[in-house]
Amino acid sequence: MRDVAVIGVGCTNFGEWWDRSFRNLFVEAGVMAIEDANLAGEQIDAMYVGNMSAGRFIEQEHIGALIADYSGLATENIPSTRVEAACASGGLAFREAVIAVASGMANIAVAAGVEKMTDVDTSLSTDALAAAADREWEGFVGATFPGLYAMIATDYMHRYPLTREQLAQVAIKNHYNGARNPIAQFQKEITLDTVLNSTMVADPLRLFDCSPITDGAAAVVVAPLETAKKYTDTPIKVLATAQASDTIALHDRRDISTLDATVAAGNRAFKMAGLERKDIDFVEVHDCFTIAEICAIEDLGFCKKGEAGRLTAEGYTALDGNLPVNTSGGLKACGHPVGATGIKQVYEAVLQLRGDAGKRQVAGAEIGMTQNVGGTGATVAAHIFGRT
Repeated sequence: MRDVAVIGVGCTNFGEWWDRSFRNLFVEAGVMAIEDANLAGEQIDAMYVGNMSAGRFIEQEHIGALIADYSGLATENIPSTRVEAACASGGLAFREAVIAVASGMANIAVAAGVEKMTDVDTSLSTDALAAAADREWEGFVGATFPGLYAMIATDYMHRYPLTREQLAQVAIKNHYNGARNPIAQFQKEITLDTVLNSTMVADPLRLFDCSPITDGAAAVVVAPLETAKKYTDTPIKVLATAQASDTIALHDRRDISTLDATVAAGNRAFKMAGLERKDIDFVEVHDCFTIAEICAIEDLGFCKKGEAGRLTAEGYTALDGNLPVNTSGGLKACGHPVGATGIKQVYEAVLQLRGDAGKRQVAGAEIGMTQNVGGTGATVAAHIFGRT
């Protein structure tokens, strides 16, 4: 297997884009990534596109072919494959691109993600997202994703020392980071009162504990590490790519406040990279809800179960902390166009390792990690990256 590097990245602004179509978004991100890699379109050997639910959001299927067509690559007959794993679609699209290049099946591969979520009303988008859970055993009885993650939070707070104020600190930190990210959906800092006085969504989760409905797209280009310097002076090596699965329904889990797929994917990634937790300089985790970030920090092994709330409140995960978490603002502030989120995490990791993250730059960043979750943890993708 060949070593693989990221040689180009691109990302649209995240937000509610009423005047931009699904096609506009993915073409914009793709062009940015290809230009960043100093490539021509005909040099691409394969494309993998993360998308969860275009059929529900914009009534369009056959997304792989659509993206190849409107990116101007259909006449080159470049294979383009849609990858779907709920909110982990982007992370798995990236993994497929890495595998294609590592195996020698492709020399240049594009991994992209896109979602246009605001063309339908909130009730339909909520229902579409509920399809990432078990429709028969959860969705049909009224369980929504805020409700399912509220169950996780309730179980966690019953068993471990996490206060409502500590949980709010996740949102406060991520909005602080998002305020320093020019592509973020929410570029404004918030206070503890903002979180605690926001509308109750599903006890104990309030509005500011929840990631938003978002439009956006992101793309990255990967190539063999041995040839990466032909395209960029700052190739970022993919040190590990890992994936794990778990039951789709919460009631079948061994422990609903531990995402076993995160534990497994994280362990596999660290083993593949030959690294320890202390080697990681920053991590982008899947904070679809504030409790998800708390669980992720612990399940990836950065601290013991029950410690993440206290560490967050103490600034351990802040930009200038021991382990900066969600420097982009995370899903909470940067936004969560579900198919694009996993690719945006890679985009952020690359910017950090290049030293191009501006006001949110982690000083001396050498190694970074991403964790992308599908559903309530039925699918998890984890990646580790390093400066070459």
